Amino acid sequence: MIRALVILLALATGAHAAPPDPALIEAARKEGSVNWYSTLIVNQILRPMTEAFEKKYPGIKVQYSRATSSDVALKIRNEARAHRMQADVFDGPTTVFPLEESNLVADFHPSAASDWAADLRDANGHWTAQCLFIWAAAVNTGAVKPEDIPKTYEDLLNPRWKGQIAWTNDPTPGGPPGFIHNILASMGQEKGMAYLHAFAAQQPVTIPAAQRVVLDKVISGEYPLAVMTLNYHSTISAAQGAPVRWLRLEPLLQSFSMIGVVKDAPHPNAARLLVEFILSDEGQKIMADNDYLPASPHVPAKVPANKPDAGGFTVNTVTAAMARDDLSNWVAIYRELFR
Repeated sequence: MIRALVILLALATGAHAAPPDPALIEAARKEGSVNWYSTLIVNQILRPMTEAFEKKYPGIKVQYSRATSSDVALKIRNEARAHRMQADVFDGPTTVFPLEESNLVADFHPSAASDWAADLRDANGHWTAQCLFIWAAAVNTGAVKPEDIPKTYEDLLNPRWKGQIAWTNDPTPGGPPGFIHNILASMGQEKGMAYLHAFAAQQPVTIPAAQRVVLDKVISGEYPLAVMTLNYHSTISAAQGAPVRWLRLEPLLQSFSMIGVVKDAPHPNAARLLVEFILSDEGQKIMADNDYLPASPHVPAKVPANKPDAGGFTVNTVTAAMARDDLSNWVAIYRELFR
């Protein structure tokens, strides 16, 4: 009877993961610090996440630095070669893959994510998703009449949009290669390649900058449309009065940032405690409060409709295996058709 009441209480309160082991907390406090090599934006999330962690676990100082996935991986590999490892925690959309090749990833299965879907956590414990990315088309609502706004991918082939669609040159799943994957996964190889040839004839404008910069060019009216922008970026800008919204051209593309622990980390217990915190409901809510999309299925986005389930839209997911094994094929198609 008591056990049944405990289970019901856990369900009612949303509890689904045990708190960190007190022994882990004590060991982390003895280490006193943790180094987090991240790809996330400092002011938007690294600073508030760090402040919350240090408040919850006084005596453990978080030091963080920000770079791209490739640069984070390179820095950790260089530290390993020099036998001067300083990194404890890493994250990023593709950071883990070169680290795995160099055997620089620790096995760790965070209890905070123990009931998450299998595609959000590695079976070997090398990574867990920390936040989601929903890649969407975006439109300048002041420059495009409501009746002209594209509603399907086929609508992007309308002659009116020739030379008017912007996208980044980012050669990752968050750029043209991800768009290519999404089209092929949605339409099949034959129809998908035919579509991509037709889309290439539309002469999309490549912006040699990040996806946020591409979106800003849409907001400024330089281009009426963009593809492969983050949906929550449009939501943030629209809330500030910008003439922009993201488009539900289904299926949208979903990818994620992965977090893990460095093998032979100098602060292994503090590293595991930090990862547990980031993936906990408390940490995931900090993600949401600061406009990231939490990976946890238990924590809604600040604007719930930005996540697929609450928003009622379909996605194709770039799994970790796809990002590792198939990206080169998508890049090859991009270079053949669009460069």
